[in-house]
Amino acid sequence: MEHVVVVDPGGTPIGTATRARMRAEGLWHACASIVVRSLDGTRVYVHRRTDSKDVYPGLYDPTCGGVVAAGETPDECAVRELAEELGISGVPEFRFRTPFVDGTIRYVAHVYDVRSDGPFTHQPEEVAWGGWMDLDEVRALAEDPGWPVVPDGRALIRKWFPWA
Repeated sequence: MEHVVVVDPGGTPIGTATRARMRAEGLWHACASIVVRSLDGTRVYVHRRTDSKDVYPGLYDPTCGGVVAAGETPDECAVRELAEELGISGVPEFRFRTPFVDGTIRYVAHVYDVRSDGPFTHQPEEVAWGGWMDLDEVRALAEDPGWPVVPDGRALIRKWFPWA
């Protein structure tokens, strides 16, 4: 059983729980979210989540990332998630930390960005499609309530734009 870091609403680790318990009880946890930009900084890599994901299936996401595992730091999680989801290596740069709440989904996001032109290798269990979008297009879509994007990705990318 996979164990994850449980945090208080301020992001301080207070223990661990199984991923299943964290989801079932809506426990606060920590996540790493990474914005992948092209080397020239003009594009953002956006992907569509698979329809089998347990949270926000089939929606677009302008970030990659995941839940911080027990015994792992957010920095380590960011490096691991880049490798797992997109098949790229790199050391993402930390930008900010912020809480996210959507019903029973409650976590503290550690938001990073990294620059890479790929090549990308998608994790088939998590990524159904991926491709580049111009930074200005992502900025406009983040404000479009009709864009089928994950709610946390929308919120986090909006807060990330000052670093773009």
